[in-house]
Amino acid sequence: MYATVRHYTDPELADQLRARADEVAAVISGIPGFRSYHLIHADDGTISVSVYDDEASAKASNEAAASWLSANMPGVTADHVAGGEVVFST
Repeated sequence: MYATVRHYTDPELADQLRARADEVAAVISGIPGFRSYHLIHADDGTISVSVYDDEASAKASNEAAASWLSANMPGVTADHVAGGEVVFST
């Protein structure tokens, strides 16, 4: 498994994305290898965690998320994106 974490400094983004959850879910879950998606309203912004079968699918989710945001919420971009192999999960 491979996970990607995207951090956005806008704390209100979580609520905006939650209001459009069906659209977001369709974009993220439509990528082959999808395992799970989590949206977190953090103290310092908004965090999303996407888990896929492999790195290529996770990278495709980053591109899809950026494209969707550009089209639907102009000006919103991830401030930090990190990804890696999941080495332990329960």
